[in-house]
Parts: sequence; C-alpha cells; structure tokens
Amino acid sequence: MTLDEELDAIFAARDRENMAPTIAALLPIYEQHPENARVLYEVGGAYDTAGDEEEAVGFYERATRIIDAAAAGLDGDLARRCAVQYGSTLRNLGRYAESLEVFARARQQHPDSPSLATFEALTRHASGDTDGGFAGLLEVIADHVDSPDIGRYQAALRGNAEYLRTR
Repeated sequence: MTLDEELDAIFAARDRENMAPTIAALLPIYEQHPENARVLYEVGGAYDTAGDEEEAVGFYERATRIIDAAAAGLDGDLARRCAVQYGSTLRNLGRYAESLEVFARARQQHPDSPSLATFEALTRHASGDTDGGFAGLLEVIADHVDSPDIGRYQAALRGNAEYLRTR
C-alpha cells in the first residue's frame, strides 16, 4: 500500500465526532515521514477537526513551508484544501492578518476556488472588514451559483460587491 493509499484509508474510516483513533493512526506515519507535506497537512487536519487548533496550526505551517519551497508534497486540490483549513484555523485563533496572507497566496494559485474565496470572506468579516467580507461572498455567489435566477443578477451582484469594497 502506498503512503497516499494508507492516508486515504485512514480518512475513509474516520469518525469526525471522535478523531482520537484517526490521530493515533496518523502519528506513526508522521514519525516515519516528518517532512512529507501531505502527512503534515493530514495530521493538522485531524487535530483541527478534533478541535485542537493550536496543535493543528503548527502542522499546517510546516506543510505550507514545504509547499512554498516546492520541496515535495501537495499540489492541486490538496494544496488548496490545506490553504483553506490553515487560513480558517488562523482565523479561529484570531490571527487575521496571517489568515489573509494564506488566502492571498493560495488564491494566486487557485483564483477560481469558491472555497478559498468564501473562507477569505469569513476572515475579512471576523477581522472587522464586514463590507469586504460581504463583497467577497457576493462575488462567490455571482461566480459560482449556477442558477438562472442568480445568473440574471450577476452584474448587479458584482456591482454591489465593488461598491462595498470601495466605499
């Protein structure tokens, strides 16, 4: 079984209400692969889901450093998911500027990601930039909600988002 298959199997069996068995299964893998970006991301995510955001953030930071250095590890969807979770955890810890930095970097790599845009909007709102947060959500709706009803008002939603950002 490859490392990715092993990680996938652990997460397929997880119970979000009781993450202790998942964490216990991941820690030996982490000991064997302490510099693997996906392992770091998955361990961080398990701690995050368990509600231990202080522990999670260190794993996300290490995974992100590896990703940024292009040494190994995450790309594509996994890198995007790591950024969403890392940025969200920083927001939950009140580290808004750092959270916004994570989202800004990730959105350069994944400019069309509605999850990144949505969680960035939550950080803007939490940091006191309620207009910027709401504008971001309007843009997500305009760009990613596939509905004739919304489609009719895309220009108005984008116009309102621009108004909120610039007032």
